[in-house]
Amino acid sequence: MRALRFDGSGVQIEDVAEPRPCDETVIVRVRLAGICNTDLEIVRGYMGFHGTLGHEFVGVVEDGPEELLDQRVVGEINFACQSCPICAQGLQRHCQRRRVMGILGADGAFADLVRIPAANLHPVPDGVTDEQAVFTEPLAAAFEILEQVHIEPGRDCVVLGDGKLGLLIAQVLHHAGARVVCVGRHPEKLALLAKRDIDTVLLDDWRGDRVSLVVEATGSAEGFDRAVAALRPRGTLVLKTTVSERPRLDLSPLVIDEIQVVGSRCGPFPPALRALETGAVDVDSMITERMHLSEGIDALRRADSKGALKVLLETS
Repeated sequence: MRALRFDGSGVQIEDVAEPRPCDETVIVRVRLAGICNTDLEIVRGYMGFHGTLGHEFVGVVEDGPEELLDQRVVGEINFACQSCPICAQGLQRHCQRRRVMGILGADGAFADLVRIPAANLHPVPDGVTDEQAVFTEPLAAAFEILEQVHIEPGRDCVVLGDGKLGLLIAQVLHHAGARVVCVGRHPEKLALLAKRDIDTVLLDDWRGDRVSLVVEATGSAEGFDRAVAALRPRGTLVLKTTVSERPRLDLSPLVIDEIQVVGSRCGPFPPALRALETGAVDVDSMITERMHLSEGIDALRRADSKGALKVLLETS
């Protein structure tokens, strides 16, 4: 089969052996996959990953238990051991022996086929298109904030970053009743939120008024300092950015202003799928381009280009 792989120095399309189900895993034939900022950071050296890239996908179960065959599914990306004390606490996403699809020790979904634990699969509702279903994983990451931070109606929030994840987070917080301002650099991206009555401001025009909650989703190393400066004393900072660069941080303001810092990564799939099914979150407007897996190298460049949002890879 075909796969878009990274060997530590470059990306190439390769012919590789098809995976086979084993140890309670199934084989999913990928229909669409999405390129995210983490994929771009991996090819810059983040996590030291070598193998098939990609973790956002929708596909159909091709090989596995009979009750799962032919189901259209999306899948959680953390492959837990299911036997350690962390897993016993229900924290499989943090299993110390976990592998992570296309990120850590497990091949990803930029391929014709991907192997994934059956326990990680979620059926896609009939009313959700393939294009929308691809957004389940990053949208779940946005919903994770609601699991970690109490969002009372009217809570003042700033989302820093108007990339793919920032746009999803702003919509989720807005739908939860928060008073959201999204700060970004791209008028055309911020306009997608303005259509849903979410306040936006260009970074150059932002006054930096201090609020009780800031979500840092800039995808850049310099976003941390700006996020801290925008918080009121005893505010909450949610960190979403992961980058290969290791910036120097001044942690003194966190101590002085007693800031609570929340690391936030993957999240729950069921509320993400419900939001897609009901239209509570708009993802269709975020699709920049569809390209074929055979164009995967060019697709990565397109996803990393100025103004791009979600670039999708199709396999058929």
